[in-house]
Amino acid sequence: MSEHEQPSDPHKGSESQPVNSLPYVVAVGASAGGLDALERFFQSLPVQTGAAFVVIQHLSPDHKSMMGNLLGRYTSMPVTTVEDGMTIEPDRIYLIPPASMMSVSGTELQLRPKSPRGLALPIDLFFGSLASAYGNRAIAVVLSGTGSDGTRGAVAVNDAGGLLLSQDPESAKFDGMPRSVIATGLVDAILPPEELGPRILDHISHAPRERGMHRDSSGPSGPSVSYDRESALEEVLHLLHHQGGINFRDYKPATVMRRIERRMQVRHVPDLENYVRLLDGDISELHALRRELLIPVTNFFRDPESFEALSEKVVLPIVKEHTENQPIRVWVPGVSTGEEAYSIAILFAEAFDTLRRWPDFKLFATDVEQHNVDTGSAGMFSESIAAEVSPERLERFFYKRGNHYIVKNDIRHNIVFAKHNLLEDPPFTRMDLVSCRNLLIYFRNDAQDRVMRRLQYALAPGGYLFLGSSESISSVEQDFSTVSSKHKLYRILRHGAPPLEPHAPVGRQITASKRPGAQRPRANSDAAAIDAGQSVLLRGYAPVSLLLNTNQELLHVFGDVSRYLSIGEGSVTLDVGKLLPASIAPVAQALLHKVAVSKESMRSDILHVKLEHNQSERVRLVVRHVPQEGTDGYLMLSFEPEPSLQPEADAESVQTMDLSAESADRLETLERELAVTRESLQATIEELETANEELQATNEELMASNEELQSSNEELQSVNEELYTVNSENQEKIEILNRLNADLDNMAQAAAIATIFVDHDLKLTRFTPEATKLFKIREADLGRSIDDFTNLLDYPDFFAELKRTIHDGDMLQREVPATNDRVYLARVLPYAVRPGVPRGAVATFVDVTTLRDIERMQSVLDSLPEHVAVLDASGRITMVNRAWRAFACGNGDPELTNSGPGSSYLEACQSGANASDGDYAKKAAEGLQALLTGERERFSMEYPCHSPEIERWFLMHAAPIQHPGGGVVVSHIDISAWKRAEDQTG
Repeated sequence: MSEHEQPSDPHKGSESQPVNSLPYVVAVGASAGGLDALERFFQSLPVQTGAAFVVIQHLSPDHKSMMGNLLGRYTSMPVTTVEDGMTIEPDRIYLIPPASMMSVSGTELQLRPKSPRGLALPIDLFFGSLASAYGNRAIAVVLSGTGSDGTRGAVAVNDAGGLLLSQDPESAKFDGMPRSVIATGLVDAILPPEELGPRILDHISHAPRERGMHRDSSGPSGPSVSYDRESALEEVLHLLHHQGGINFRDYKPATVMRRIERRMQVRHVPDLENYVRLLDGDISELHALRRELLIPVTNFFRDPESFEALSEKVVLPIVKEHTENQPIRVWVPGVSTGEEAYSIAILFAEAFDTLRRWPDFKLFATDVEQHNVDTGSAGMFSESIAAEVSPERLERFFYKRGNHYIVKNDIRHNIVFAKHNLLEDPPFTRMDLVSCRNLLIYFRNDAQDRVMRRLQYALAPGGYLFLGSSESISSVEQDFSTVSSKHKLYRILRHGAPPLEPHAPVGRQITASKRPGAQRPRANSDAAAIDAGQSVLLRGYAPVSLLLNTNQELLHVFGDVSRYLSIGEGSVTLDVGKLLPASIAPVAQALLHKVAVSKESMRSDILHVKLEHNQSERVRLVVRHVPQEGTDGYLMLSFEPEPSLQPEADAESVQTMDLSAESADRLETLERELAVTRESLQATIEELETANEELQATNEELMASNEELQSSNEELQSVNEELYTVNSENQEKIEILNRLNADLDNMAQAAAIATIFVDHDLKLTRFTPEATKLFKIREADLGRSIDDFTNLLDYPDFFAELKRTIHDGDMLQREVPATNDRVYLARVLPYAVRPGVPRGAVATFVDVTTLRDIERMQSVLDSLPEHVAVLDASGRITMVNRAWRAFACGNGDPELTNSGPGSSYLEACQSGANASDGDYAKKAAEGLQALLTGERERFSMEYPCHSPEIERWFLMHAAPIQHPGGGVVVSHIDISAWKRAEDQTG
């Protein structure tokens, strides 16, 4: 199905409910301004909802959408761009890809390329397929956007029993789409985007349970309602009949219950008894249920193949069989908002042009709902009909006004819309075609039989019947021949009897013998016999006559008037003065004028009428007044041939007009004057007609230009929507980039690293504030070559290495001295914006002077034989030399856990003071504490440090560090040899 095809038939989805194992699927339609609404919508939803979400947008085919990244910032649900055949899973978000049309079949999402021509309506297409596949587990949400895409698909979702939600137009950046779907009257809730998500979760949590429905295989109408709920259902039907004005007892109980249960789920009512109380006290809910039950689903040329067959096998034969004096009559009951009626009228208009015949044509479009009648009569439809009506038909039979298509007057003038209840009101008669499609399927079997008898009675002999794909003529099959069984086209063989009075409603059964009108068939039969007898008498004895209005225009003919009337060349007229022979026309006009004024019957003298083959006939003209209440009445002009004249039998009631010689001369003079006047008037009329034709041609040219402009405007509007969507994504992306840019700037300032960016031509593109300390650059220098600026670095190969990195893509690193007595670690890295774009380079300069000073100090300490450690102001070790590390490794601390950098030397001495031989440790702790607090300038002590193998003595010396940060340098010198020598000399 392409984007020009209509959505799947929702009746099929509604009649065969999807299995309960299918998840709820939420289809979200959005267009211009939809990004903000989508973000607010998904931000209000939890990660686990049990439903799958499908987002359908109008996307530019030439722009890579960033919607996945943008939505991912507002929801933790996985966001996926759809691929053909992808399976729907709950708690995931699926995005339509650009340049694609998407539908759903079962649990699979299906893609097809978007046509480059014509109006694409991706939201309508997906909503329709979702309604067919998921039925009452479908949820449609319409968000911000222009136009009306989504409206027809939303109606299909509602018809299938799904939930229909719309963004509040006041909260939408563009309110065209929300207002269009709200205008259908089928929306279940109108809310801001952030409230739509909780409403969906509420709907899912109140999913209907089995409510006592069971199938009665013996019943004539299929599914029925369990007995324990029959009284409650009857009360609902009673309220609908007496307050809603329509008796739904003739509808299938299962269909009625399904719509009631949907309303119960929408209103969160737990059982039918409580819903009855709600209906009784809430007239708005009663009207909502009434709209649900009437199921206003229709399309232009629904089932295109069937309409093709209708055109070829029915419409063309009807036009061929009718002369221009035989009007064609068509009836479309249950017309809803008129799409089917206009479709059939278009087929007849095309047939008239094809066969070059234009008989009178009248189509009667009826519906039980006055709102539908008014909508259809207006002939205004949303732009989404472009998916159903071909561009050629749109151009020929419609004109564009804003976001709507309006049916042209030459089609609308042939259609009469009227309110009519097919089950209760008398049917129309003498119809050449009756189209009653997808209406019978909602009725019980007995109601279907009654409707079929009415349709049979409505057809003229040889008339055609057009039914829906799921309907049949089984109850009257013997009275029809089949034109096309596949497309449900039939032709009547035997005319039906007049339909009986509507049956009594359920609960008021009346037997036929007790009905007041039980003998009506006999009376109707007698009346028909009397009418037939009167017709025979009129043909045998009444004179040939014409029925005229007071303007002397022909209304009806009695008998064969071919001898007296003739139609000349040019425009057809009903003026009797132009139809009668010139020899009697003035007399007839004079008589008609006098009788119209006096209201009395009059007749002429004997007149001679010239006939064919040079023959003539003597006749009298008799004019009688025919009174009609509320009007000026009518005139009857009779032609009485001389043989049938009676000798003044009714002279008192009919006056004879005196046509003496003098009167005849006067009449001849007046006739000549009238002829001159008529010629002058005719010339004026011809001039006006010529001017009118020129104006008409100019008007047609203007209409064509206007339609071209409308078409261009439509294309521009579509492009504008796509550009707005792209712009919204770009704005969001720009904001993200701005935040990232700010983060990078702040990070660069916090890191205090000199960094410069250059393009492939070594032109400066960006730099950090620290870079200005090494290079003589400023903001105004962006775009200039980096080798134009002096710097403090002793780095003669800098520019050559920049070029090499850009060319080879390798990173280079080296330490570089500067003239400010600092040392920098220079790194040069390649910098690529995106594939296919020439590389640039980024150079960073990290000040490693302090690090090198520390390394130099470490080297100095390592060269000393003493065990040296540097303490901070808290007594914690920050540095040790090689001798200290070696001593620690040889005395049970190889990892320097207790005596290496980071450990507290002061705490170690303090803890050792508590031991039995801790006098030395205590003295060392006190001395270090005094140094750290500034009470002493230096501290020294000798202490033993014996091992099991050898006696050892050490000299500890500590001195404060003259630095703002404070601290102490501690050294331990092994004086064991000196002590042993001292003992020997002592």
